[in-house]
Amino acid sequence: MIEEQGFTRVRGHQLFYRSFGRGAKGVLLGLHGGPGASHDYLLPFSDLVEDGYRVVLFDLLGCGRSELPRDHSLFTLEHNVEEVEGIRTALDLGTVHLIGSSYGGLLALAYAIRYPTHLRSLITVGGLASVPLTVAEMNRRKEELPAATQEVLRRYEARGEFHAPEYLAAVDTFYRNFVCRLKEWPPEVRHSFEMTERRPVYAEMNGPNEFTITGVIRDIDLTPQLSAIRVPTLVLGGRYDEVTPRVARQIHEGIVGSELRVFPNSAHLPFWEERADFRRVVAEFLDSVTRTG
Repeated sequence: MIEEQGFTRVRGHQLFYRSFGRGAKGVLLGLHGGPGASHDYLLPFSDLVEDGYRVVLFDLLGCGRSELPRDHSLFTLEHNVEEVEGIRTALDLGTVHLIGSSYGGLLALAYAIRYPTHLRSLITVGGLASVPLTVAEMNRRKEELPAATQEVLRRYEARGEFHAPEYLAAVDTFYRNFVCRLKEWPPEVRHSFEMTERRPVYAEMNGPNEFTITGVIRDIDLTPQLSAIRVPTLVLGGRYDEVTPRVARQIHEGIVGSELRVFPNSAHLPFWEERADFRRVVAEFLDSVTRTG
């Protein structure tokens, strides 16, 4: 597989990117989640090279190998949208297929609202339009955990002690049920999660963990603007996803003509948990867009 990587300057900062394949059928641009993770856990997206697509991944500002700015006020959804546009223009990608995972799905929706003419299609994977709804659904997921785990979560959250070892063990139980259900997490997934601890983006934009969102994105709700999105859209999620199928349905119902698929054996990372089926579903969607457009 042909691979290129490097840095490009976007809005005055150096962003790291990786490009896979040549892509006779078009470019698939991937957006990572967190906010504050890195592109690494999205590497299964590069499987789509075998289906004729060039796949481009990158680290958002302050994430992964990209530059960490002194000005943390740049850690916003609005600035991230402009980073996506900056990558698209700096790498001369043209009109792209945009795919976003988790927060990257929220970012993809925001980009589609701001720059609709630059897209051929849109895909969200465990994405969200409303942070308040997502938090409510994550809290509902917590009620599915063993009673003892729920009690630990409640006790430490009441104290605001989010880094106590017993609390972190309970958080890990949540993650093993609703983020990735594979017995062994791939190294790329572990690395991306570790990156959220090493840099300030996750804490400032999101909060102490996946279901405690106290950062700057906490009140974002794009639901009223979803009807403005007119590009072909595929909404994906997992049956056990922390960003639940209800959240996926909200996106699907808000975007006219969108398609919805829920992977039956996956949580938040179906591109790892059901990798072959994920590739097939995405390739079929992209090919349908390519044929008609």
